[in-house]
Amino acid sequence: MSDVNKTVQKWHASFKKGTDFDSWGQLVEAIDEYQILARQLQKEVQSTNSSDFTEEQKKNLGKIATCLEMRSASLQCTQSKEEFKLEDLKKLELIIKNILTYNKEFPFDVQPVPLRKILAPGEEENLELEAEDDAAAGAGSTETFPPRAPGTLLPRLPSEPGMTLLTLRIEKIGLKDAGQCIDPYMSISVKDVNGVDLNPMQDTPVATRKEDTYIHFSVDVEIQRHVEKLPKGAAIFFEFKHYKPKKRFTSTKCFAFMEMDEIKPGPIVIELERLRFSTFFRYKKPTDFKRKKLQLLTKKPLYLHLHQTLHKDS
Repeated sequence: MSDVNKTVQKWHASFKKGTDFDSWGQLVEAIDEYQILARQLQKEVQSTNSSDFTEEQKKNLGKIATCLEMRSASLQCTQSKEEFKLEDLKKLELIIKNILTYNKEFPFDVQPVPLRKILAPGEEENLELEAEDDAAAGAGSTETFPPRAPGTLLPRLPSEPGMTLLTLRIEKIGLKDAGQCIDPYMSISVKDVNGVDLNPMQDTPVATRKEDTYIHFSVDVEIQRHVEKLPKGAAIFFEFKHYKPKKRFTSTKCFAFMEMDEIKPGPIVIELERLRFSTFFRYKKPTDFKRKKLQLLTKKPLYLHLHQTLHKDS
């Protein structure tokens, strides 16, 4: 079997796995599978070095990726008026399975996502470091971002007697070059002491606005595991990402993490200079999920504003 056939077979297996999770009601797993496959298809579509697929085949792959994202968004936003149903998504199984020979019209009027390098979690860490002395263009101005599709935030888990769930509200983040950041958003993940994922990564929508040296998110993130079930040494990571149009990729600019002893109800306002007084900082990339070689992004007094809410079913 050729490499391209193996790739298609792998995509089909992933597609079937996601729709199976979806039909069984395992929505977190379905969303995770859909998003991973969508990234893989988008990377193939945007690859300039691959000649394995024709332009028409790449166009169909891009449309399938769009449908996967639409279904994922429908699962996350139950009140969405533009719901993309599971039975509609299942109509694409034969297309992805037979992408090398499929020659009919695509069944849905959708378009591939705009050309932009989509990076899977962790891939951003291989990018070159961003210059510390970027000019703070736009500082002092107020700008509202145009609306776009929601991120990949997941709903709160069902409550269990005696167990605690954590909602983290990301209010805003302070950056000296906040005015320069395009399509800024944050990726939230929960890692064990070895940097291994404990939950699917979640992405916020693009920030609602930027003002002076702050980027405002005002969004709730539901941690996808009961606090009591988080292993010793686990941490919650926040990666700040933004789009770089000249290089045409989404880059991780910096990151922060919160360890388990930091979980307390109420607001958190943390000054980044206070390295010795807090376990929650903003660091330079690459993201060090093992927390072994940390380096502060800046010594300037900028802050990350969060609010924690604990939900306990007694």
